[in-house]
Amino acid sequence: MKRLAQLLRNTWWLTKPYFTSEDRWAAIGLLALLVGLNLGSVYLNVLFTEWNNLFYTALQKKDWPVFIHQLLRFSWLAALFIVAAVYQIYFNQMLQIRWRKWLTRRYLDLWLDRRAYYRMQLANGTTDNPDQRISDDLRLFVGQTLTLSLGLMSAVVTLVSFLGMLWLLSGAFSFTLFGREMTIPGYMVWFALGYAVVGTWLTNLVGRKLIRLNFDQQRYEADFRFSLIRVRENADAIALDAGEPNEKRGLLERFTSVVGNWWAIMRAQKQLTWLTAGYNQIAIIFPFVVASPGYFSGKFELGILMQTASAFGQVQSSLSYIVNAYTELASWAAVVDRLSQFHEVTETANKVTGGLAITRSNQPGVSLDNVTIDLPGATPLLSAAHLDLAPGRSTLVTGPSGSGKSTLFRALAGIWPFGSGTHSGRGPRDVPAAAALSAARNVARGADLSARPGRCQRRPVARNPAPVPAARPGDPPR
Repeated sequence: MKRLAQLLRNTWWLTKPYFTSEDRWAAIGLLALLVGLNLGSVYLNVLFTEWNNLFYTALQKKDWPVFIHQLLRFSWLAALFIVAAVYQIYFNQMLQIRWRKWLTRRYLDLWLDRRAYYRMQLANGTTDNPDQRISDDLRLFVGQTLTLSLGLMSAVVTLVSFLGMLWLLSGAFSFTLFGREMTIPGYMVWFALGYAVVGTWLTNLVGRKLIRLNFDQQRYEADFRFSLIRVRENADAIALDAGEPNEKRGLLERFTSVVGNWWAIMRAQKQLTWLTAGYNQIAIIFPFVVASPGYFSGKFELGILMQTASAFGQVQSSLSYIVNAYTELASWAAVVDRLSQFHEVTETANKVTGGLAITRSNQPGVSLDNVTIDLPGATPLLSAAHLDLAPGRSTLVTGPSGSGKSTLFRALAGIWPFGSGTHSGRGPRDVPAAAALSAARNVARGADLSARPGRCQRRPVARNPAPVPAARPGDPPR
């Protein structure tokens, strides 16, 4: 129950913003149309069930005029049902694309604003493949949420509509137990309820592992696709380095995870299908077996038997909603978990505060005061009480790998959020971050990080270095 409560909270958390957004009236209007068409379809099913009684009774009595009349009646009922089915799909797809468009913009804002995409890579390792979560998971969430929620509503309305009908049609069932006469009113309702409860319990017991397996399958598929894209984007480097064997080995390792998890899904799905297929097949014949004694004893006619079987099927199908939709529910639960996790991590990344306080000015040069640069876990990396980088003066930054050279330039560019201090001079708004980082690497020469790890220490460099002779034809490249 705790798992179900958390799933419903996450679903509401993901759903509510759109239906309270600037597009809420269009969303609510389309949803109302879908609900109305859904209710209309349920009402048509009630009429079809009543039609079963009249049509099969006419067949039993060989009543030709009634038979023709019921055929004509079926024609216009079927026409209305087709219209309702067509526009249910049409308006459902219309709401899906509007909802997905709004969610995509919102999640792109969360991911790109304040460089959450960059901070997530620095401070978090649990959110994999944000591209898949924005492109695929949002699409699946919108489509599956609408399909499953409308399906659940239809099941509830169908149950309410047919429960009374089945109760009246089934009558009372009398039997003797331990010498006592027992009577069960509306006995077929209780049979349907018991059958659905047992089926739902067994389905959840057998199929609940599919939720985690679907979650993992989406991750493995996205990892494999990302690796393929990486090869395409780095084709020159891989070709120049003859790195095809290493890339192929890495791709096959990732695809091995895809295949292994797929086999696990196959085994779980096979077990679930054994149960659900048998459950649904038994449900077809079950009402005839239960109601047949009354028919053969002459208590009611063939039409009543067919109407009873149809009503029982509607009630049993409504009560068995979880059984019939369990595979889709498992996939949907995995999508909700992935989107909830992504949303939480992006919000956390956007709340990260720190980094250098940048004071923008038109004065040439850069000045750092009381600078401390940390790792994402708050571990100090380097610090400098004061450092001036004057224009036209060379500064050398040296130090072992991991001492913080590149991180210092990231902080200067304004993209490193961990640390404190003041950076005066031209800020990252004046020069793009990548250009600032590249320029700093090319002109900065003199802060020695190797002498005292974790400290910035300036070292003088010759102001007028020896001229480099011009290259002559035939000289090797430098």
